[in-house]
Amino acid sequence: MTDHEPERSLHLVIVSGLSGSGKTQALKCLEDLGFFCVDNLPPALFLSFAEVCGQRSHTVRKIALCIDVREREFLLDFFENLERLQASVSVVELLYLEANDVVLTRRFSESRRPHPLLPRQPVHEGIRLERERLGELRSRADRVLDTSELTVHELRDWMVQQYGDRDHRHSMKVSVMTFGYKFGVPFEADLVFDVRFLQNPHFVPELKPLTGNETNIQQYVLENKEAQGFLEHMKHFFAFLFPLFERERRSYLTIAIGCTGGRHRSVAIANKVKDLFALLGYEATLSHRDMDRSEY
Repeated sequence: MTDHEPERSLHLVIVSGLSGSGKTQALKCLEDLGFFCVDNLPPALFLSFAEVCGQRSHTVRKIALCIDVREREFLLDFFENLERLQASVSVVELLYLEANDVVLTRRFSESRRPHPLLPRQPVHEGIRLERERLGELRSRADRVLDTSELTVHELRDWMVQQYGDRDHRHSMKVSVMTFGYKFGVPFEADLVFDVRFLQNPHFVPELKPLTGNETNIQQYVLENKEAQGFLEHMKHFFAFLFPLFERERRSYLTIAIGCTGGRHRSVAIANKVKDLFALLGYEATLSHRDMDRSEY
C-alpha cells in the first residue's frame, strides 16, 4: 500500500478515552468479534501497521487499536499520523470512551489503583488532568460513549450492536474437543461428557488401529440405541442451554467429550455432536487432543 494506492479492504477502529472508562473491555469485545487487536501502538507506527495488514487483507480485514494517551509527547504526533491513516485506509473510526468523575473515582477505588497520570496525587486530580489533555481527541472522535451507567455486559452488548458481524446468527464461539481419560481431563473444558459407557472398538482387532473419523468406527459406535439415545439427549440439552449461555453474554464455550484413550468413541461422538450443533445454528470448531497418541 502506498499514498497512491490506498488500502480499501481494511476496517480500523481506534479505541481511546479516559482511564477507567472501559477501554480494555471494549478492546476485548472487538477481539471476540474478530478484530485483530493491538494495545497501545505508538502513532508513528499506525501507517506501517496498516500496510502490513493490507498485504494480508485476505486474512486481516478488521483491526482495533487501543490508544492510551498519557504523555504530552504522545499527543504531539497522534493527529498527524491519524490523518495519514485516514487518507490511506477506507474505514477508520475513533471511538472515545468516558464516564463522569464520580463513577471514575469509584472504579479506581474499587480496583485500588492510583490514577496512571498522577499516581502520587488524589484520583480526582488525575481525572481532571486527563480530561483536559484529551479534550481535542474527544472533539475529533467519530463516536463518544459515556459508560457511567453501563455494566460490563451492557458495554459488550453495545459493542456487538455497533461492530458485530450481522451475518452471524450467534456470537458465542463453541469449541468441541475430544480427549482420553487415561491422559487427564482437559483443564480448559467448561462442560465434560464421559462416553465410556458406549461399546469400545478397542477390543475389536480389525477396528483397534482406526480412529473415530473413519466410517467403520462411526458405524460401530453410533449404530446402537445407547449412542442414539445419548445424541438425542445432547440435542435437547444444548437447544435449551445455548440460549441461556448467550443470555449471560458468554463469548465462548468449550465442550470436552472423553473416552478411555480419546481415539475411538469420543471422536465418533464429537463428529456427530458438531453436526447437531450446526442444526441448532451454532458453527463449532472440533479438535482431537489425544487421537493420535501411540498409547492405544
